[in-house]
Amino acid sequence: MKTHTIYRSAFITTLMTAAVGASAHDGHGLAGTHWHATDTLGFVLVGVLALAAVWFSRK
Repeated sequence: MKTHTIYRSAFITTLMTAAVGASAHDGHGLAGTHWHATDTLGFVLVGVLALAAVWFSRK
């Protein structure tokens, strides 16, 4: 193997395994739910954008 191929493989492996130890606090993920204010604001924004799309697409 060439040196740059070895370095590239090592770099990619490091990137792929960097998030293994990451974890969020309880309630996040598919098993549990809890909300933050920014989550609610995001859903409100999506709703407003959907209403605006319907409003402006009327004939």
